[in-house]
This record gives sequence, structure tokens and C-alpha cells, in this order.
Amino acid sequence: MSNAAITFSSVRKSYGGKLAVDGLSFRVEPGECFGLLGPNGAGKSTTTRMVLGMALPDAGVITVLGEPVPARARLARRRIGVVPQFDNLEPGFSVSENLKLFGRYFGMSKGEIEAVVPSLLHFARLEDRAHARVTELSGGMKRRLTIARALINDPQLIVMDEPATGLDPHARHLIWDRLRCLLARGKTILLTTHFMEEAERLCDRLCVIDRGRSIAEGAPNALIQEQIGSHVIEIYGGNPHELKALLMPFAQRTEVSGDALFCYTADPQHVCARLRERNGLRIVQRPANLEDVFLRLTGREMKD
Repeated sequence: MSNAAITFSSVRKSYGGKLAVDGLSFRVEPGECFGLLGPNGAGKSTTTRMVLGMALPDAGVITVLGEPVPARARLARRRIGVVPQFDNLEPGFSVSENLKLFGRYFGMSKGEIEAVVPSLLHFARLEDRAHARVTELSGGMKRRLTIARALINDPQLIVMDEPATGLDPHARHLIWDRLRCLLARGKTILLTTHFMEEAERLCDRLCVIDRGRSIAEGAPNALIQEQIGSHVIEIYGGNPHELKALLMPFAQRTEVSGDALFCYTADPQHVCARLRERNGLRIVQRPANLEDVFLRLTGREMKD
């Protein structure tokens, strides 16, 4: 039997005749953070629902923590923590009461719950808000409580759907710090996110999916080198098509997006020197990042 935390093998799922997941295969190793990236409608949510046994695949094989899913999904879920995209805490209960209530869902005894709640409050940095109602918490506090609640059963695998959505930068970085703590403790995380910086900082490996298919998989740095492999120069102002023709001899690739030109080059100094001959341009030079990979693979046009 595989010792992978999650395996997907040629999994397909459709709704009303429309494919949501189309032959998807990937493997998540124990103790790693594995990211699912993709535009809206790419199949990320359907994939996580199938991991949890909440959606049944039409074809393919899924195993989670050594259990075949959906056949033994209930057994697997006992060792899984789930952080939904939107907080679904009990607003009329206190912070501690939310944790205790969730513990009872897992059949934990009162003594087991009382023993673990203090460490979860410490993890979430909510010790001084233990008796506060959920309605009194900030967005960042609610998100930390939702993550702490997912740990009540000491899960091996944590499934997180957009954990930093809607948070300001300070709260987002605090959430990332808490997730790194989980990884340091040997937890496995399956993460869906729209934050490219989040994926670069947290994920050991990731899978980019579009229209239900895997279109790239690997470590963030490896994907950046493989897909981009150069510096990026963003050019605003002027005629992007005219500038594209000017820079073509020095660029590995160029893209026009609206009024902006993106130039990918191994020789940024030479390109910038040519651009300085033109007036009225705003130039941003930077290393390639995961967002460049994402946009190259899935396109710059908005997808519904």
C-alpha cells in the first residue's frame, strides 16, 4: 500500500455533462505542503471535495492516508482537519466553546478536549480572547481560530481552502507563520490559494490545474526556472506593439496585456538601455516569480 498522504490517479468528475476534473493525477507526500493553483473554475474545489469524500469521482482512483476514497472516506476524515475558504464559526459561542464544540464532533471526551484547548489557544495566539465571543474578533483572529479548530483532533492531513483570503498583510503573514509551524511538526497540508506569494513561501510542490487538467507540477523555484527562466521587465506607456518590435531581438518572449508590455529576457541591462532612449515610459525590472508562471500557463485573460 502506498505511503503517500494523497494519491489521485486519472480522476474524472463531471457535473451535468460538464467536466470539472479531467484525468487528474498527483501525489502528496507525508509532511509536505502541496499546493493546488488554478483560475476560478479550474477544478480546485471539486478536487478537495473528492479528497474529503464529499464528491464522488466518475472514474479514477483516490487514496487518502492509505484509505480508498470514497469507500473508506469516513475513516480517513478522522485524521483530517479542514479549513474552509469562509469561516463558519458559531457566532454566539466564545472562542473556547467553538473549540470544545468541534471536539465533540470527533467523539472526543470532555477530558481530552480540556487537555488540548490551551495548546490550541496558544497556537492561535488567542489565549487572552478565550472567553470572547466570535463576533468580537477581528478577521485575522477568526481565521486563526478556524485553523486551530481544524487541529482539535490532531490530524495528520490538513486541507486548507484559501486560508489567507480577505486578510490584511499583517494578518496574512501571521497565518503563514502558523502554517510553517504545522509543517515543522510534520503535518501534511493540501493548500488551495490564489496568492502566488503564499504558494512560493509555503509550498514544497504544487500542481497548476486548468479546466480540470494538470498543466504543470513541481517545486515553485523549479517551475519558475522551467517556465520563465529569465528576468521580467514590465513597460507601461508608449505603444506596446511598437515597443515589442523594438525589443524582439533582445527578448526571449514578449507579451502585450492591455497597455502594458511584458518582456522576458536574460539580458535586462541591454533591454533597459534601449528603453531609456524613449521618453514617457515607466519601467519595472524584477526577477521572475510564480505569478509569471501562473499567467503564462493559464493566460492573462479573466476566466469565469
